[in-house]
Formats: sequence, C-alpha cells, structure tokens
Amino acid sequence: MAAKLTLDDIADQRAYERERDAFRTQVIALKKRRRVHVGPVVTLVFENLDTIRFQIQEMARAERMLSDEAIQGELDVYNPLIASAGELSATLFIELTTEAELREWLPKLVGIERSVQLIVGDGPDAEVIRAEPEQGHAAQLTREEITASVHYIRWTLTPDQVERVAAGTVVLAVDHPSYPHRTLLGEETRAELVADLRGAG
Repeated sequence: MAAKLTLDDIADQRAYERERDAFRTQVIALKKRRRVHVGPVVTLVFENLDTIRFQIQEMARAERMLSDEAIQGELDVYNPLIASAGELSATLFIELTTEAELREWLPKLVGIERSVQLIVGDGPDAEVIRAEPEQGHAAQLTREEITASVHYIRWTLTPDQVERVAAGTVVLAVDHPSYPHRTLLGEETRAELVADLRGAG
C-alpha cells in the first residue's frame, strides 16, 4: 500500500503560510518533471504524495478550511489519487481556453479517459498498458454526450512491466479516434515514474 495523507500531514493555516513559498517552489519543480503534453490540448500530471499534499493545502488555504472535518473531506477525495507500488496515477487535463474550443473539443473527446496508454519498449516487443479511470471520480466525470476537462486515471503494472519501464523507452499515447497523439517520455519523467512504481515516490 502507498502511504496516504492524514490530518497530521496537513499544516494549519499559519504554519502553511510559513512554509508555502519553499514548498510551492519544490512542487513546481516536481510537477515540471511529472507533466507530459500529449498533442495540442491534452496534458497529464503524474501525481504522488507531495503533489496531492500541495493540492489539499492550497484548497484549504483558498477556501479557509479550519476544521478537521473539512480537511478530512479533502483527504477522502484526494487520497485515492496517491498510487501504491506497482501503480501510476495521473490527472488528465484537456486544456482549452475559449468557449469555442470547449464546444468543439469536449463532445469529440468523450471516452478519452479510457484511451490513454503507456507503450513500453520498442518494435514488435513493445507492450501496451492501458489506463483506467479512477473509480471514485469516474461517476462524476464520465458523460455520454460531453466529457469533463479533468479526469483522474491510473495504471496497474506487473513486476515485469515495472522493470521494463525502468530499462527501456516509454511512450505516453492517446488512441482516441478523434485524438491520436503520442509523446516519448524524457529520462527525468521516466525516473519519477520508476520511483512511484517501486514505492519510493
């Protein structure tokens, strides 16, 4: 099992203000290594304990959450996004900035949360590992006529697949009929994912 965040991990407002600048700088650098653009409008951020803690701290700060009950509610929502060893977890963003883009793309990309793959290795030996929607959030985000602009997805890998990720090339691909795009992962990103998969992230 992955470590999960508890109330003790979430600093109160005054304590968080003291650490926020340094923590924010750290998480921005971390997300830069864990963010992957696939095609013109899709970006994935691979989540871990630190990225999720930052999300909860910032939510608590913005909404002035002071009670344990309010913070626990956020923990219950976001803790499932922290992957266990042998898993990867990512937030998928469809990055659209205008009303016209939203009207064009969101109906076309229905089902994209089931169209994301890791392709491990090269040539005929390449192996495709398909992501699945994170079940706790899928019910709110999956629609038949129009998709959401944010999805939460995860992969489950066998020990052999983990070692293939560590040893060779990895491509992040979307095989949706309206959005066939792929990106070769850089070494820094692959190293981050290997740490997650081995339970060290």
